[in-house]
Amino acid sequence: MPPFKDEHVLLISPGSRTTLAQLGLPESFAPARLRVSTRMFPAEKKGEWEPLKVREKKVTKVSPPEVKGDGDPSETQMNGANGTAPDVLTKAEEAEEETLYEEDPTTEDGAIFPLQSGKVVNWSCFFALLEHVYNTLSPPLHTPIFVVAQPAWTSQDHETITQFFFEKFKTPAFCLMDSALAICYAYGVATATVVDVGYEKCDVTAVSDFLVNDLGRGIALPGCGGDTMTNRLHDLLGPQGFTKDMCEQLKKSGICEILPVGIDLPAETDSGSQGVNAAAMTSSGAAGSGTEQRGSISAQSGLSRGPGVEASIGDDDQERVTKDGEENDGVLDVAGIVASGKTSEYLAKKEKEKAEKASAKRAAAEAAAASKPTRLPNSRREKAILHYDERRSLDDLNLNSKSSAEIESAQEGGESKRQKTPEAPADGADASTLSRREERRRSRGNTAFVRRDIEVGTERFKAASGGVLDQIADATHRCVMSVLEINKRSELWDSLIIIGNGSRVKGFKEALLSTLTSKYLISPSSATIFTSELPSNISTPLATGANTPQPQAQPPSHHGGGVNPLLLAATTASNSSLAPPGQQHMQSQLHLQQYQHHQQQQQHSSHGQTPTSIKVAKIPEYFPEWKDAGTEEAVFLGAQVAAKVLFVVDQGLSKGFMSRTEYNEMGPSGIHESCL
Repeated sequence: MPPFKDEHVLLISPGSRTTLAQLGLPESFAPARLRVSTRMFPAEKKGEWEPLKVREKKVTKVSPPEVKGDGDPSETQMNGANGTAPDVLTKAEEAEEETLYEEDPTTEDGAIFPLQSGKVVNWSCFFALLEHVYNTLSPPLHTPIFVVAQPAWTSQDHETITQFFFEKFKTPAFCLMDSALAICYAYGVATATVVDVGYEKCDVTAVSDFLVNDLGRGIALPGCGGDTMTNRLHDLLGPQGFTKDMCEQLKKSGICEILPVGIDLPAETDSGSQGVNAAAMTSSGAAGSGTEQRGSISAQSGLSRGPGVEASIGDDDQERVTKDGEENDGVLDVAGIVASGKTSEYLAKKEKEKAEKASAKRAAAEAAAASKPTRLPNSRREKAILHYDERRSLDDLNLNSKSSAEIESAQEGGESKRQKTPEAPADGADASTLSRREERRRSRGNTAFVRRDIEVGTERFKAASGGVLDQIADATHRCVMSVLEINKRSELWDSLIIIGNGSRVKGFKEALLSTLTSKYLISPSSATIFTSELPSNISTPLATGANTPQPQAQPPSHHGGGVNPLLLAATTASNSSLAPPGQQHMQSQLHLQQYQHHQQQQQHSSHGQTPTSIKVAKIPEYFPEWKDAGTEEAVFLGAQVAAKVLFVVDQGLSKGFMSRTEYNEMGPSGIHESCL
């Protein structure tokens, strides 16, 4: 097969709300270049779809008046001056209605979402979306296609998608990879537990040595996505007048936070703490500098008290005080100090004064720091301000042209520079600016954003209070416990990956980790509580009952009372034929139990039932473009890494993708042999 080039690889990652796509693999892997909404709108013709909402707009068109004659204005004026009727025939203005079609990129009215909870619910709309993405990127003919598959897709879905790409786009190679496996490629780990939190669902997958474990996998768990948290906020704040759009912006803001297990909600006293103004206390005895802070008798009299007894005066005043051994001009009399014989006492006095000055300055600095109001973190503030950006129509706001221009200029980040006298653009730069402004106006759909400040209470901490974290934690524990390789379970617990746009809520990952720790983690000291006191020659009791003593009848003893039982056991251990008839069966049973116990010790090499440590895996740091974008969409990073390995480096040696020749021979069902 001819090699594929990096710039020809097409990547598509469909999601329930957003589809990521890109043509070509950059030198340094970066976030997706194309982001489109996973929605389509029905067209006029049945069975066809449009990417944007098309609206009809009725425009009244007035026909211009007809002019007969040569149309010379001088002749018309002359005829009018002579009192004769001009040679102009004006018809009645005929109003004609013309239908215009406009695209509205902001609305979702009438939109069809082909993916719901990861499942394809409308194949015609889904294929139209894929075709729209393909036409937008416009790849060349020899283009391999890499598609990230959702865990909810069945084997029949894989075959249907494979047939569509091969028959519609004539692609030379096609690869279909599970999203959990692509995430492992992004993190560079072979064994991990992937928790993918989406819009309406959550997928929990255990990957062992780059193999997806289907047994016990949590696929499309309902009520665990980001939309569930938005609905929870709407249920709590709806009676206060919050809409769902307000709750969505609140969830994405920095004041919405999910607190870990054991952290209480902030109390009212935390947000109302204030400091004491030390300067005001020193001069007037009041706790603050305002008039309402004057509570003492001297403060109420309005007279300044001056420095108190313990108050320190300035360094300038201190220097003007005549000290022992100093003259009035401040020059130190060294000869007088030496002649007096009190040199040591003078030096000790100086050191004491220096220490007192330092302690006074330190106390003043501490008092000044205490007087400043402390800024509490968000988790300790009872109330916070939400800056809500509401999209409003310009017609509803009743804006004139001047204020509309000011809003447009403000949204562009500059001041309004509207001229008093309209002039034509002097150069191409002004024309390009106007064209960009017109394009931006069309993209906004003749709307503007109006900012409102809304106060929110402790309800902003309860986005996941509906049992979301507990449900995800239970699914994670069940998924790891379903892995048949028991020695892999500890590695799965130590490589936990929490990903997805639903996990962007502040504190979500930390809260989920604390939930898992509180419910399922046992400390290493408590794991050996029953085995630490046992002697070293006694094996650990197992759940199989192999080491449980069983009551058996004692065989009759055939040796005399004078025979040493230890000597008899040592003699018959190497040669069972010398043992009495009753003990031969017991020795064979004992050897069988020891062999079974040895085999079980080889299998149970670690604590497989409950984890002793739970750790979150970290993404590699050699992708600088992903630091600012966040790792919530790292599935696309894994798709880039896998496409580079399969299409460019490997060139099909490991059967990681399906070629056109294999499709012609085996059909769509052949994708199961190369699907990852």
